[in-house]
Amino acid sequence: MLYPFILTTLAGFATLIGALPIFVKIKDKNKIISASCAFASGVMICVSILDLIPESLRYLKANYTGIILISLAFISILIGIIVSFFLEKIVDMTNDNNNLFKVGILSMIVIILHNIPEGIVTFIVSNKNLMLGLSICIAIALHNIPEGISIAVPIYYSTKNKFKAILYTFISAISELFGAIITYLFLAKYINDIILGLILSFTAGIMMQISFNKLLPTSNSYHQKLAKIFFIIGFIFMMFSLLLNNLIS
Repeated sequence: MLYPFILTTLAGFATLIGALPIFVKIKDKNKIISASCAFASGVMICVSILDLIPESLRYLKANYTGIILISLAFISILIGIIVSFFLEKIVDMTNDNNNLFKVGILSMIVIILHNIPEGIVTFIVSNKNLMLGLSICIAIALHNIPEGISIAVPIYYSTKNKFKAILYTFISAISELFGAIITYLFLAKYINDIILGLILSFTAGIMMQISFNKLLPTSNSYHQKLAKIFFIIGFIFMMFSLLLNNLIS
């Protein structure tokens, strides 16, 4: 029972590696902000399209087919997008004058919502098959690093406070373990393929909305050329990490 918790914790805490860029001295902060936000958006969109949505359909397919299957996934994605819009409005109301800080806070909220179901899945899979759990842990850790960047870099450059940037990134990282803990204590006997499928589609909707509506526009506003380049790099990086995970498992 200990190993699933260890793997979930390691996967989550890879998010903290994403805070490393705030310790690198760069003359043009606009470039690091643009590159970081674009890279993270590429990763999130790739994860949503090539991983979360296909996985969601795979789980739902065990109980539904055809138009019902597609409709359930679509509705869950749509609800995720709508929830993300509401979260954005709440953050806008509480932080009127600092757009970059809003990006960091929204990224943190979105990634927490993403990490909790990831923690649930990692814990359940690792408890049943330790080697498969290890491969999932590696894949999650790889894409958690740029997700950490999407929190730490905007928070740091908007506040000039390293502690605050690391703290918010840590809160996001620990949420993965929180997912494992609540699964162990309360959810294990209630989680089924339908619930997992709906959670994954819902998370994909949130991640795509924040990527297209906040991360990419913010990146473009700081450096348009770098935004395009690092979005592609982020997307390709995540494609290879997903491919690596498939080869391992």
